[in-house]
Amino acid sequence: VQLQASGGGLVPAGGSLRLSCAASERTFNGMGWFRQAPGKERVFVASISWSGDSSYYANSVKGRFTISRDNAKNTVYLQMNNLKPEDTAVYYCAVESNYSGSYPSVFTYEYDYWGQGTQVTVSS
Repeated sequence: VQLQASGGGLVPAGGSLRLSCAASERTFNGMGWFRQAPGKERVFVASISWSGDSSYYANSVKGRFTISRDNAKNTVYLQMNNLKPEDTAVYYCAVESNYSGSYPSVFTYEYDYWGQGTQVTVSS
């Protein structure tokens, strides 16, 4: 599976962005978004089950970010509202290694397929 992420950019604090990630083929596995700030490890942001019936969020983004997916388009989205400077990072989308039903993983090591990343910069 190949993933193509897009939608990043430069926004002021309080602004919004919508990231998209298109997969080259249909997947029945969970999908997730992760981010990596300069000099830091890649960390979990949000994940969604293959059916879209369940999702998980990092505490730092809960209530501000929303993950969704459109299986007809093989695409997962991340709507980011009320952005903060600390949200600045390269954002990566990923597909789980294995089917997880309604419990999409929050761990990077359980994702095998990764997109190239899209830069999100939030100015203060």
